[in-house]
Amino acid sequence: MSSGTATPIDPSAHWWKEITRNQWYALLAGKIGWMLDAFDVMLYVFCLKTIMEEWHMNPAVAGFMVTVTLFASSFGGIIFGAVADKWGRKKALMATVLIFSICSGLSGLSQNLVQLAIARAILGLGMGGEWASGALLVSESWPAKHRGKAIGLMQGGWALGYIAAAIAAATILPRFGWRVMFFVGVIPALFALWIRTKVEEPQVWIDQQKKEKAEPKAKGGFLQIFKPDLLRFTLISTLISTFVMFAYWGLFSWLPSFLSSPVAKGGAGLSVVKAPMWIIPMMIGAYIGYVSFGFIADKLGRRPTFAGYLLISAVLVFIFGNTRDQTALMVMGPFLGFFGSGYFSAFGAFISELFPTRARGSAVGFCYNTGRMISALAPTVVGYFAGKLGVGAALAFLAIAFTLAALSIFLLPETVGAELT
Repeated sequence: MSSGTATPIDPSAHWWKEITRNQWYALLAGKIGWMLDAFDVMLYVFCLKTIMEEWHMNPAVAGFMVTVTLFASSFGGIIFGAVADKWGRKKALMATVLIFSICSGLSGLSQNLVQLAIARAILGLGMGGEWASGALLVSESWPAKHRGKAIGLMQGGWALGYIAAAIAAATILPRFGWRVMFFVGVIPALFALWIRTKVEEPQVWIDQQKKEKAEPKAKGGFLQIFKPDLLRFTLISTLISTFVMFAYWGLFSWLPSFLSSPVAKGGAGLSVVKAPMWIIPMMIGAYIGYVSFGFIADKLGRRPTFAGYLLISAVLVFIFGNTRDQTALMVMGPFLGFFGSGYFSAFGAFISELFPTRARGSAVGFCYNTGRMISALAPTVVGYFAGKLGVGAALAFLAIAFTLAALSIFLLPETVGAELT
């Protein structure tokens, strides 16, 4: 038996002890907001096949409805990024939660395609704005050495919302129909009240407001991101976002339909009830991917971690889209979720670290969401090729977009550990 003295545990190893209550509240606001956002947005994806059958829509039209939401969300992100710079991260976050919650209810009241398209478009404004304001709130509230972890934990909210939507699709949709699914999406509006009472604006944003009042020349604004010192970062970040968003939305907008479509039509042949439950293991993998990305990126750097996740995604999506064996799909699902989603945790920290506070909101909103605007064509493109070649073959094309995004990240500098100014 050893009589040696045990080595004391270094308190600094427990990183979570360094985080204040206000910082935890900021993370919780960003995470839950993003979770509820995902829940509302993905309700339509799970209702897609049912609505197609009831309203006799072809795949291209059904995909266009997703495109409408994504296109509008890009404007929402750009608008609320600027709003967050001017009026605060907290107020912008509250407004976006209210918008996408109310519009989910309006989606359930729609009587035709035009009404549904309008409701989904306005919902998209809130969806895009929520991520921008939430990512800013978390990035500016947390210390530099733990920023990647915080954004990863926040981004994981999307997987939790996706899982909640899948559970709702498996339980509510078969019994009560798609309209009730959308009515459930109104509930997140209550979360805005919690944000109002518990969350504080980041100190770095408060300091910037004081600076602008004292020094008019220090005033920020949307046009700052197009000035010579920031233009390169703006253009490359937008390019990367475009490749990533095209691949992601092309894949995950059609994944439930791929799983539930007959094998004869290029699908996996699952039932409408089983398909959502197939998504849950995938989203558990996605959650782990989001969170782990932040820890790995804080340790190894933003660029190599981002590129690694994307290159593995390119391989997996090609294999997944050409697989019909249900056991193989179940096994691959969590890995596709892990790598095919986890890289999103790079954006909140990476873009925030590239830009100064005077332009950070505008930069995060513009770069991320302009990419989303262009990629809004992805569900329609995949829908078109799905009608010609089958959903599986259409999904396999997205491997190219993943690869281009992985290569583009090395056009930007490494920012791990950067202090925000």
